Amino acid sequence: MATEPDPETIEATIGYAFKDRALLRCALTHASHAYEVAGDTATDNQRLEFLGDAVLGLLASEYLVRRYPDFREGRLSGLKNYLVSASHLSQVARRIGLGEHLLLGKGEELTGGRTKAGVLADALEALLGAIYLDAGLEAARSFAERHVFSAAELLVETAGPQPSNYKGALQEAARRLQLPAPRYVVVEAQGPPHARRYTVEVRLGEDLAARGEGPSKKAAGQQAAQALLKRLLEGDC
Repeated sequence: MATEPDPETIEATIGYAFKDRALLRCALTHASHAYEVAGDTATDNQRLEFLGDAVLGLLASEYLVRRYPDFREGRLSGLKNYLVSASHLSQVARRIGLGEHLLLGKGEELTGGRTKAGVLADALEALLGAIYLDAGLEAARSFAERHVFSAAELLVETAGPQPSNYKGALQEAARRLQLPAPRYVVVEAQGPPHARRYTVEVRLGEDLAARGEGPSKKAAGQQAAQALLKRLLEGDC
């Protein structure tokens, strides 16, 4: 199990100082740790995660409606789905180093809980819920806009509406979102030499992937990049 988290380090990273640090500790306590220590999960972060999920949904909707007054509901929904997705939230958690401060049980520690997307995303939502209880909606909004919602603007700027080079657009989106560089792999080549078709898969880290097909590796790669950009913009991740 982990040693006690360092509240000063966490607060400096997230830009918020807790009045009640017991809330911070609770947000960082995985159910596996609470059960091993206390024999139950009454002190784990699941209740705060439940609250944080609701707060995040409200704040994301408000932010997008105010920030993009000309976007229709479908576009707003796609961006919101991405902002609240486990994939995006886990990347935010990794960026602020949340995993290294989590209190995990021995079993969860041994199975790599500090890097699991679900564990990290839940902890980030719990942290938002803790901030909301500690200081209210404005403090939660400030945290979310600083660490979570900036991705919406980056996606709109780099991925839309119709880039001519999808691989380049995906590379730029990944860089600005602080995601790993895209990796392309040829997974299949079918047909005779004069009419061969290729299938290429592109991956961003462990969680995001898409495939494309084409008469050349380059064309298939462009199709794959386009598909992954579409997933990012529509929140299908």
